Amino acid sequence: MEQNAAKPPAPRVAVVLFLLKDESVLLGRRRSSVGDSTFALPGGHLEFGESFEECAARELKEETGLEINKTELLTVTNNVFLEEPKPCHYVTVFLRANLADPEQVPQNLEPEKCYGWDWYAWDNLPNPLFLPLEKMVKSGFNPFPDH
Repeated sequence: MEQNAAKPPAPRVAVVLFLLKDESVLLGRRRSSVGDSTFALPGGHLEFGESFEECAARELKEETGLEINKTELLTVTNNVFLEEPKPCHYVTVFLRANLADPEQVPQNLEPEKCYGWDWYAWDNLPNPLFLPLEKMVKSGFNPFPDH
């Protein structure tokens, strides 16, 4: 290998959350160099020493002000973004949770990263979806228990 050859970026860990309310899931429209203007689940980077559940709760609170309970690990996917301006590789951990208080309303607390949050019926999701979520939907996955 050449000394001057660019080293590929190291994979990172993302934790995302299927936050469920009735038959809907919370999605936000991304403002990012990766997946800009796509609809995505709330979530973000796993920090050193953090559990998946702690990361999901922290990211959701930072992004929306919402609080959760009954967090459950669903699956993990491997996502390589070669077409982005800056190629990247993510191991994405998917969790599911419910609102601690069903009356809570999501706020857009990071408008520089998201255009806004809304609830979408699982059988009528908006487009385009962020790649990790799109892969889950196309696989036939359903985040709702007993479906």
